Amino acid sequence: MKILLTGATGYIGKRLLPVLVEMGHEVICAVRDTARLDLHQYGKAQVRAIQADLSDPRSLANLPTAIDAAYYLVHSMSTSGDFSKTELESAEHFIQYLDNTTAKQLIYLSGIVNEKELSTHLKSRKAVEKTLAKGRTPLTTLRAGIIIGSGSASFEIIRDLVEKLPVMVAPKWLKTKCQPIAIRNVIEFLTGVLGKEDTYHQHFDIYGPDLLTYKQMLEQFAKVRKLKRKIIIVPVFTPNLSSYWLYFVTSTSYVLARNLVESMKVDVIPEKNNLGERLDIAPIPYKKAIAMAFEKIEQNLVLSSWKDSPSNRIFQKGMAQHIEVPKFGVLTDNQSMRAQDPKKALDRIFSIGGANGWYYADWLWDFRGFLDRLFGGVGSRRGRRNANETSPGEALDFWRVILSDKEQQRLLLYAEMKLPGEAWLEFCIDKEGCVHQTATFRPLGLSGRLYWIAMLPFHYFIFKGMLKKIVG
Repeated sequence: MKILLTGATGYIGKRLLPVLVEMGHEVICAVRDTARLDLHQYGKAQVRAIQADLSDPRSLANLPTAIDAAYYLVHSMSTSGDFSKTELESAEHFIQYLDNTTAKQLIYLSGIVNEKELSTHLKSRKAVEKTLAKGRTPLTTLRAGIIIGSGSASFEIIRDLVEKLPVMVAPKWLKTKCQPIAIRNVIEFLTGVLGKEDTYHQHFDIYGPDLLTYKQMLEQFAKVRKLKRKIIIVPVFTPNLSSYWLYFVTSTSYVLARNLVESMKVDVIPEKNNLGERLDIAPIPYKKAIAMAFEKIEQNLVLSSWKDSPSNRIFQKGMAQHIEVPKFGVLTDNQSMRAQDPKKALDRIFSIGGANGWYYADWLWDFRGFLDRLFGGVGSRRGRRNANETSPGEALDFWRVILSDKEQQRLLLYAEMKLPGEAWLEFCIDKEGCVHQTATFRPLGLSGRLYWIAMLPFHYFIFKGMLKKIVG
């Protein structure tokens, strides 16, 4: 089948793409920024990327009309502003496009919306579903609650809470009930309904076998990790306090934390159905899903992470505009040293950050990340998806990978921390085995220049010490 996949750079899309390819389908990935999608592992005849922004109907003219099915995996929960309006407009634009194609099925991954009182996030998902259902193409909607898998937002937030807090003083929404589902089951459902005519014009809740409160999810996570944890629920947490609690303790952004807190106040209990039996899908228990996630983490096989969603509005126009580092009106710190072993130096460059650290004065990097969190930035808790490999578009602590090319021996990072300006950090190795490390800062007014001057003493020691460790 010829399949159009929207949201291909997202957490679910990155997991679904290789499975569709393995099943023998031809996949067209509709993405806002083709630079964020690494397709080198796929054949050009089977997978290709087309730049299309669902918020701009004119860009959808680039998409093919001869397709058999489409997946709609787009959402804006982690963005600021009126994401509900954005999601609804994107759905309307997509249906206008899809009505002029040969598609026989549209598959949408939504949220469980069975309660009378819904959060803004779930109301938006429900509104998008209604909009997609108005189109000519038969819609199959799969509604999921908490998704458990390596790199998922829910999993990483639970992990942060359990592993960082021996004693938790937590809000009362920890009593809210949900029925989590393993990411493997989600992918099985998404591929299982493909082409199944008995699922057309219908919606199905998809879920795991365990009905749990959020408190029970934390407690069972702790048991799997063999940790002793004490959880005390208090009624005095306001939504704002709860959002800040999640923001400072976990790696989530404040915008996402705020939307999650609102959603977590609503029970997410599915309506039972036999779709899993019809598709021969074995539901994975919560504890097993956690264990499977850690197997992927320990084997360094995490395919996607929610942290890779761009947190900066600048990236809405694409990453390509940041690959060319500015030369004029900027302040720079240039360091160069010959590597004893260029191959080892290259490996160190492409392994920098996350659990591997920054090779020199890590406590200063951590402190800079802490300050960034205080001022509402992303901080340095995002880490990195893979300990040894990077791809364009991925988060790397408080940086974003703009270019990652081992053949060119070049790694380029763009700062997403709160700054009075813009910053790039670049590593490259020339043909003589000399490592060049360049920090570039484009200041915003006087405050930007004062910031750079204030940081000069730290830059001298940090950047020089880091390069010495890299060259070995």
